[in-house]
Amino acid sequence: MVESNSDSQPSSSLAKLWGKRYVQSLLSYSQSLSDRDRNQFAEISSLEGRAQTASKLLKSLNFASAQAWSKTESLLTQEVQRHQINPQHIDPWLIARESHQLFEMVLAVYQQGKPPQSLATVISAECGRVRRMVSAQDPRVIGFTSMQIHYTGQMLLEPLSDTEKILMVDYFKVLDDHLYMPLQRAYEAAANQDEGSFELEAVQSLLPQSGKIAQSICTQVAQEFSTYRSYSGVLPDPQVLISSIRDVEMFQIYLCVCALENAIAAFQEELFPLCVMLYPPLKVEWRLVRLLVQLLEQAINKRVSPLLSTYFHPYLQAMQDLFTTEVVGL
Repeated sequence: MVESNSDSQPSSSLAKLWGKRYVQSLLSYSQSLSDRDRNQFAEISSLEGRAQTASKLLKSLNFASAQAWSKTESLLTQEVQRHQINPQHIDPWLIARESHQLFEMVLAVYQQGKPPQSLATVISAECGRVRRMVSAQDPRVIGFTSMQIHYTGQMLLEPLSDTEKILMVDYFKVLDDHLYMPLQRAYEAAANQDEGSFELEAVQSLLPQSGKIAQSICTQVAQEFSTYRSYSGVLPDPQVLISSIRDVEMFQIYLCVCALENAIAAFQEELFPLCVMLYPPLKVEWRLVRLLVQLLEQAINKRVSPLLSTYFHPYLQAMQDLFTTEVVGL
């Protein structure tokens, strides 16, 4: 796909809609600072401060990556056997190399002082390439790659100061999102739509609201199942909530891809196999997934116009069918 800077291009406007979501946390944080904290924030967010943070993270990248792969492998080794995934399709050296290069790109953008939303444009095509490469023989390998990226980012953030974490976390989230979700596939599918198509309008209507929809759904589920414990902790725990919100956002991106491609292939060939592989070891029960899909349909019907929401209905129904007790169990 040829990138364009024009907002009139469907793929470009879609990327910008997604990119805008990364600035709110930073704005609210900077507005709440005291004068003393604001001076520290200015120092760490300066080009010199960013260079020091980036240098520190680059030095610890290899170790963080090794730790992340160890954690990913321990979580998913049994799933490789259970799902009869060919181990030759999972190349830890390739995944580590690609992961390292992606983090280098992120840190370069951070060091240049560019905002997080600009990273979405820089890294999207590269993340799309990595997703296609690692999933060429088995789409489930995306799960290993995205988990590796996610845990590497978590481990890189751990030793940073609070201010550095606040500044850096959205950059890592951009990378996380583009590896975890088929965003580049959505951009490419949007580029194949005629400008003004109803499918494109439906996606453009949903996308800016996807974060709030995910937040609302996950808050409701966490309240209803407040004592439910997944692999990472109870559902209301902030870190678990962040991961849950990302999952609901991921479901919405797959929904957008299906609407733009006018096909269910993205669900059947990628999302469903990934969920079946990842959710059991993460101790996510199917009743929670079914509730998630039900609430997602309700939210879309509420927030997207009746005309445009009809373009999501066949795929929401397909999603519900895939996660029935007859297919996946309780």
